Amino acid sequence: MLIKSVCGYCGVGCGLEFEKDRLVGDVIYPTNEGKVCSKGVSELISIQTPTRLLRPHIREDINDDFKVSSWEDTINTIAKKILQTPKEKIGFYLSGQLLTEDYYIANKLGKGFIGTNNVDTNSRTCMASAVVAYKKSIGIDYVPVSMNDIFQSNLLILIGANTAEAHVVFHNRIKKAKKAGLKIVVIDPRFTDTAKIADLYLPIKPGSDIDLLNLISKRIIDEDLIDHDFVSNHVNNFDLLVNKFKRIPVTKMLKRTGLTKEQFEDFWILFKESPNIISAWTMGLNQSVQGVDKNLALINIHLLTGKIFKLGNGPLSLTGQPNAMGGREVGGLSTMLAVHLGFDKESIKKVNEFWKTNKVNDSKGLTATEMLDNKLDVLIICHTDPVYHLPNRNKVEQLIKKIPFVVEINAYENSESAKFSHIRLPAAPWGEKEGTQTNLDRTVTKQEKLTRTSIDCKPDWEIFMLIAHQLGFQNEFNYKCPEDIFKEYQEMTKLNPHINMYDTSYEQLEKEPFIWGEDIRKNRQFFTPNKKANLHFVENKLLSEKTNLKYPFILLTGRTRDQWHSGTKTNLPRTLLKYKDLNFCEISSEDAKKLNIDDGDEIRVSSKRGEITTKALITDSINTGTIFIPISNREINYLTNDLLDKDSLQPDYNHSAVKIEKN
Repeated sequence: MLIKSVCGYCGVGCGLEFEKDRLVGDVIYPTNEGKVCSKGVSELISIQTPTRLLRPHIREDINDDFKVSSWEDTINTIAKKILQTPKEKIGFYLSGQLLTEDYYIANKLGKGFIGTNNVDTNSRTCMASAVVAYKKSIGIDYVPVSMNDIFQSNLLILIGANTAEAHVVFHNRIKKAKKAGLKIVVIDPRFTDTAKIADLYLPIKPGSDIDLLNLISKRIIDEDLIDHDFVSNHVNNFDLLVNKFKRIPVTKMLKRTGLTKEQFEDFWILFKESPNIISAWTMGLNQSVQGVDKNLALINIHLLTGKIFKLGNGPLSLTGQPNAMGGREVGGLSTMLAVHLGFDKESIKKVNEFWKTNKVNDSKGLTATEMLDNKLDVLIICHTDPVYHLPNRNKVEQLIKKIPFVVEINAYENSESAKFSHIRLPAAPWGEKEGTQTNLDRTVTKQEKLTRTSIDCKPDWEIFMLIAHQLGFQNEFNYKCPEDIFKEYQEMTKLNPHINMYDTSYEQLEKEPFIWGEDIRKNRQFFTPNKKANLHFVENKLLSEKTNLKYPFILLTGRTRDQWHSGTKTNLPRTLLKYKDLNFCEISSEDAKKLNIDDGDEIRVSSKRGEITTKALITDSINTGTIFIPISNREINYLTNDLLDKDSLQPDYNHSAVKIEKN
């Protein structure tokens, strides 16, 4: 029997077909048209891996050994701890790996009935800067472009995004669009696999994105490429921005980018001659102490030229995880309530009335990057690994040790956070549960159950429901299946009707995906108080960590093509899954020569926060003074700094000062 589903790895969300023991791409699914990357085609292995967590485990102290427990005992223990703990000392640390129904229940329990707004997600470290920038500029967290729009565009600007490794199937679509005439500019400190297909590659220096983007806006203004009708009718702050740009130091800013005048002029000719332009970005902009400002500087370009809410135009943020978008929709971030509502009195009243509770409060909760610093007493981690992925890991380990009660809900037993947990609950992974997810361009798809749920595992929504029942909320969490939850969430979206989830159904999603919010694009509709988009003048404040004589290199981080984060699902024997090397450090040939390092040498990379050992990969594809280590190295965050963007509270992963020594 053929079962249609959707991939659970990156934000592209490829359609899959399952028959017997085989996965193939769904040829009629719009995102991938039958194409699948090496991770997606091997997804069944993630169910069968010997690293699965299959039974509940418990211990009183993290220095003790775990003992197998029962669901009843572990849920009772969790509920008892929650009841004994002040709500402000309780945190839920969720993940873009969750399905929308899982996310919804966790958020409802935490914010609506326990009364803590400390409900956040690992998307904080991935997409928070884009979320804040969209809200500041267009009024809501809304991606105004579809991936398939590239076929209607003339120019695609990829800045801080390596689609060839992080969004493989979308990258293949880009190559197909290129054959049909799409021009591509890649802006990156590394000459990546993505840069190999570019019509123009700009080797920008790390930390200078705002300078480059402001230079583009300046040129738009100076050469009067402004869409005056659009700006007049749909945009705020135009005169203010123009006045600010009169005084920017153009020569100094270009010098900071590391680009020549000729390189910028080559870009400008492509830009000026392109009627339709899409810009796409991911961690290269978001993961910065000025991540929000970088996003705003990019969105400014589209607002000035009117190249937004038009087919083939707009700012396209490339989400990393399969359901980071769904988490944002149901309120999985601590800085918002469900269905994109805020913490204003009217929104709180709506949510309280809908959930039939009075526990939703008006204070924003702790973000994922703040929870460990704020001395929580109960931390529930679900399908993510904060010890692995938060920056400044030595500090993270010391902080999590101080939390008296840590619960880890996971499908796999080999996480880094497991070492610091008191209870471990086995969750059903992809293929053993069903529900919905929203990919990076608002496409909602049904993920199907392909095989039975293993032994003593449960889907995440059921785990949170069991906790809710033990806390006394049986009637409020009375669900028999994910469809019950989806229908409740659908009804809730009517509180904020731009998420028009009510225009589809659970049954319909089994047949075809659904894209919410399309009328917003068609109507060029903004959601600020006066229904106009906001331009924002931003400047490069040089807030990131700087190199010095002791730490003369800047560390960049990023994904590799075949590896998924910490490798719990993909770092399997080569006989099962073919992949690129996982542990390496790219260093320029010029820098390697100065340090007397040969290709393949074992090297020690250290920052003022910690050190790791890795292997030198000498290349001319990276700027001098810059190195790259992939996040598939589980120890990478012993090096990274924990500076945060003041608005998004997203970490500055890509600007850590380090030194290199040959072992």
